[in-house]
Order: sequence, then structure tokens, then C-alpha cells
Amino acid sequence: MGPEGGLSAGPGRLNTMQITFKLHATLTDFLPRDADGRKPHYNQLQVEVPEGADVQSVIDRFNLPARQVHLVLVNGVYVAPSTRSSRRLSEGDALAIWPPIAGG
Repeated sequence: MGPEGGLSAGPGRLNTMQITFKLHATLTDFLPRDADGRKPHYNQLQVEVPEGADVQSVIDRFNLPARQVHLVLVNGVYVAPSTRSSRRLSEGDALAIWPPIAGG
């Protein structure tokens, strides 16, 4: 296993890539804590994922509640719910997710 539970490249294993994973507002509770119990800096972390991973697989990996995954962006571009399973990620992509936010 690689960093953050991702698969490492090697004989008989999937090739991997790094992405930046960012969670905002109440979703930050789903980010893994460091050894001292602190959240990652700026609520983001580098995640190793299999090459060709899709947006939905990363959402599922972190057990994000579907009702709380509202706004999803890859490199600042909106990803609609209907395309999250088909939108492939690339090395160095930034995946950012926000929950529904109410206010006035």
C-alpha cells in the first residue's frame, strides 16, 4: 500500500498517480488526521490513486455521504453528478468538493 492507502506501482500492481484532494466546510471531518489528530493543512492532501481513477471512486474511497457531496470541481471545472463516474482524473489534478451550503 502507498501513502493514504493507495496502491503502489510494481509488478502485478496498478500504476498510480498523485492528485490533490480538497474538502470544504463540514466535509473536512472526512479527511484523515495526522498522528497528532490534526486535519491536513488547508484541508487538502495529496492522494495516490490508480491511473485512470474516476471522480466517484475517490468520493467513495473517503466514504463521503452522497447527500453531502454537492459541488464537485476538477481543476476548477464543475463535474455534474451524472458524469462523476465517467470523469477520469489525471496526474496532478485537483479534486475539490463542497457540501450544500445555506445562508442568507
